[in-house]
Amino acid sequence: MNRNDALKQFHEGGDRLAELIDEGQPAELPSPDSDVPMVSRSVRLPVETYERVREAAEARGIGVTTLMRQWIEAGLADLDESATVSLADVRRAIAALAHPRAA
Repeated sequence: MNRNDALKQFHEGGDRLAELIDEGQPAELPSPDSDVPMVSRSVRLPVETYERVREAAEARGIGVTTLMRQWIEAGLADLDESATVSLADVRRAIAALAHPRAA
């Protein structure tokens, strides 16, 4: 069934709507990148800043929100003098310093 026919049947109402829903393909949702429950917040950034963040994330092969989360967690760790840092994070930081990627 094409989109126009589906819209027409939708607007006509009746039991056909449930049948249309049943005929549809299941949506493929992206897998979350964490097992930890997350909170979504909106952040307003200048376009130039966002583009720099997007480029930095792309250079690291990760998503923009993942990079922002890492930066926020690193900033919070700086505030907490008793915080410990994972060895894997230290190794990644050293590797990034030793092999900076071209901008």
